[in-house]
Amino acid sequence: MAFRGLDFLPHDTRFGFVRFRTIAMLVSGLLMLASLGLFAAQGLNYGIDFVGGTVIEKRSKDGPANIAEIRNKLTGLNLGDIQVQQFGKPEDVLIRIELQEGGEKAQQEVAKKVRTLLGDTMEERRVEVIGPTVSAELKRDGAIAVIVAIICVLLYIWFRFEWQFSAGAIAALIHDVVLTIGMFSLTGLEFNLSTIAALLTIVGYSLNDTVVVYDRIRENLRKYKKMPLAELLDVSINETLSRTILTSVTTLIALISLYVFGTEVIKGFTFAMIWGVLVGTYSSIFIAAPLLLIFGVTREWGAGATSKTKQDAVSNA
Repeated sequence: MAFRGLDFLPHDTRFGFVRFRTIAMLVSGLLMLASLGLFAAQGLNYGIDFVGGTVIEKRSKDGPANIAEIRNKLTGLNLGDIQVQQFGKPEDVLIRIELQEGGEKAQQEVAKKVRTLLGDTMEERRVEVIGPTVSAELKRDGAIAVIVAIICVLLYIWFRFEWQFSAGAIAALIHDVVLTIGMFSLTGLEFNLSTIAALLTIVGYSLNDTVVVYDRIRENLRKYKKMPLAELLDVSINETLSRTILTSVTTLIALISLYVFGTEVIKGFTFAMIWGVLVGTYSSIFIAAPLLLIFGVTREWGAGATSKTKQDAVSNA
C-alpha cells in the first residue's frame, strides 16, 4: 500500500504573497537603511579576533577542566572580555582575553596574572598575542569571504537561471546579511570569526531556500503558458511553502536548543543563525520571488538551454 507523505500545510493553500510585495519591500528597505545607519553610527562589538588580545592554552593536571569555574575566576581579574572554552581533549582549555592598553608588556602581564591565578593545577602549553595588525587582517579577510561568497552565488544563479533570477537571489542575500549585521549592532552582541561563519552559513541556507522556490517558478513558467505572472509566482510560492516552513521550523528547533542549553562560546553563532533563518525564509518568499515580477522575467526560460531540453519542456506543457 502506498504511503502518502504528510503535508505540513493544506495542499491547496493559495495565499496571495505577491500582493504584499510593495509593503514588504518598503519595510525591508527601511530596515536595511536602519541597519546601515546603526552600523555607521555605533559599529559592531568586535570580539578578540578582530580587536586583538591574548590567547592562552592550558591543560588541567587533575582530569577534565571545569570551564565554568575557570571563567568565574578569570572574571575577577577585570581584564575586559574573556572567553574560556574547551579545546581538543576535556583537559584542554583555550582562554582568550581582549587587548590591553600598554603594548606587548601589558599582554605579557595578562599571561602572568592568569598563570598566578590558576596556579600549578594547570599546565601552560601556549601563549600568543594577537596584535592590531593581525586582527585587522582577520577583519579584512572575513569581509572578503562574505563578498566572495555572494559573488559566487551570483555566478551560480546566473549560470543556472536567467539574469532576473540571479539579481533577485543576490538582492535577497544582501538583504539577509545587512539585517543580520544591523541586529548585531543593535543588540551589542560580540561579532567575531564565528559570526562570519554564521553569515556564510546564512548565505548558503537562504540561497538553498531561494533556489527551491525558483525551480518551482521555472517549472510553472513552462507549465502555465497563459497564467498571469503574479498569479504564477503565488502558485509557485504556495506549492513550496510547506517545505519552506517545515525546513525552517526544524532548523530553528535545533538552533534554539543550542542557544538555550549551549555554552556561552556558541551563543553568538547560534543567535546569528536563528536570526538568519528567520530573515532568510522571509526574503525567499517576499523579496526574491516578487522581484522577478519587477525585473520582468519572461517565459523564454531556455534561451541558453539545449534544443532537446526545450522540446521536453514543450511536450511537458
